[in-house]
Amino acid sequence: MKTENAPARWGWRSASYWMILPIALGILFIGLRFVLAPQISLEDFGIRPLNDSDLTVGRIKGIRDIFSGLALLALILTQMKKATAYVFTAAIIIPFTDCLLIYLQNGVDLPRLLVHSGTAVYMVITSFLLFSPSHNATA
Repeated sequence: MKTENAPARWGWRSASYWMILPIALGILFIGLRFVLAPQISLEDFGIRPLNDSDLTVGRIKGIRDIFSGLALLALILTQMKKATAYVFTAAIIIPFTDCLLIYLQNGVDLPRLLVHSGTAVYMVITSFLLFSPSHNATA
């Protein structure tokens, strides 16, 4: 008879696990790109760098993106579903505010707005799956 309340394992058999993996790897790639090529990355993001300080800010953003990607990877690789759910859900603020900033900077720049808003929607759906009790697949 089991006397401890062990949490259900979560891993590669779960859709939410595989939905988080591309976000973690994608933001890691984006971060590396911002560090290595800030001019191009800022322009692709929707911000026109005007001076070297803007490029430094791009690199700072890149370091933070690298951290975010590594943190998510660490959580999913250690199969910490609850911690992943809370961190991932809190991170929805990032694409949401990115979308707002792009709108304030450029107005209706549809391709860029769709990337950021689409990412936010994808993250909301993934977060719902992470917190859903019926979505507890075992690894």
